Amino acid sequence: MEPIKIATAQFENRSGDKEYNLSVIDKLSAQAAKEGAQVITFHECCISGYSYARKLNKAQLLGEAELVPEGESIQRLREISKKNGIVILAGLFEKDGNGQVYNTYVCVNQDGLLAKYSKLHPFIHPDLSPGNRYVVFDLLGWKCGILICYDNNIIENVRATKLLGADIIFMPHVTMCTPSTRPGAGFVDPKLWKNREADPTSLRMEFDGLKGRAWLMKWLPARAYDNAVYAIFSNPIGMDDDQLKNGCSMILDPFGDILAECRSFEDSFEMATIVPEKLTQAGGHRYLQARRPDLYRDILNQDHQSEQKVAWLASED
Repeated sequence: MEPIKIATAQFENRSGDKEYNLSVIDKLSAQAAKEGAQVITFHECCISGYSYARKLNKAQLLGEAELVPEGESIQRLREISKKNGIVILAGLFEKDGNGQVYNTYVCVNQDGLLAKYSKLHPFIHPDLSPGNRYVVFDLLGWKCGILICYDNNIIENVRATKLLGADIIFMPHVTMCTPSTRPGAGFVDPKLWKNREADPTSLRMEFDGLKGRAWLMKWLPARAYDNAVYAIFSNPIGMDDDQLKNGCSMILDPFGDILAECRSFEDSFEMATIVPEKLTQAGGHRYLQARRPDLYRDILNQDHQSEQKVAWLASED
C-alpha cells in the first residue's frame, strides 16, 4: 500500500436543498484536490440535509430519496469527481424499487459508484429501513469500510468492519450538541451561532465542552486505537434544520492520535497523509493478534433483541 492523502470536510448544509449542498461539495472538493488530496469525505446525509427529515411524512421522505446509482445526485457526484480529480464520499436518502428508504453513504470516483453502505441503526425517521450488511471496498490500494454515526457507538460494528479487512473506516456523522442522559449534554443555543463573529469564545466553549468535543474524545480515539484503523470522522458545522452542530471533523491514526481537525466555523476541510506502517506499529494490531475468540464466541452469539432509544428524539414527543 502506498500513502494516500485524505481530506475530511465540514459545512453548513441547507435542508432539502440538494443543488446548494452539491455546490459546496464541489467547491470544497476542488480546493482539497488543488492542495493534493486524493479523497474527500463529507458528513451523513450531506446532500439532502439530515435533521429536517424527522418532520417529513413517508411520502415526503420518499420524495427526497433517490435511486442509487441511477439518481441525479450520484451522477452529479461523478461529474464533480471527474472535474476536480478527487474521490468523493457523501450521504443521502436512498430509495429502492419496493418503497424502502435508507440512510445511505456512497463513495464515487470519475467512473461512478465504488461503494454503497446503508446505516445499520437509523433513527431520524420511523420509515427508514436499516441496512443489513457491512461494506469493505478497495480504494487506491487500501481496504476501506463505512459506518454511519450511531453505527460507531456499537463497538462490535467497528471490530467487525476491521476483521473484514478495513484499515480505514469512514465515519460520517450528524452528532453532538443534543440532549442525553450523560452529564453535561444538551442543545447549544442557535443565538450563539448567529453571534459567532462578535463572540466566538462563548460558542467555542459550548462546542468544545461536554455537549460536543469533550464527549467525542471519550470514545472516538478508542475506536481507532482498539482496532488499529484510521478513523475518518466528518460532521456538519452550523445549523442543520433547527439544531446547531459543532463540526470537529477529524482524522485519527491507529494510535488514536488526531492527525488533522477542522477548527473553523466556516465551511472547511483538513487533510492528512495516511501511511501503512502505523497499521502494524499500533498496539491495536498486537491486541487483535492476541484475541481468543474461543472464550467469547458463544457469549457474543447469545440471542439478543435489539432495542434502540435516542434520548433527544424521545424528548420531542
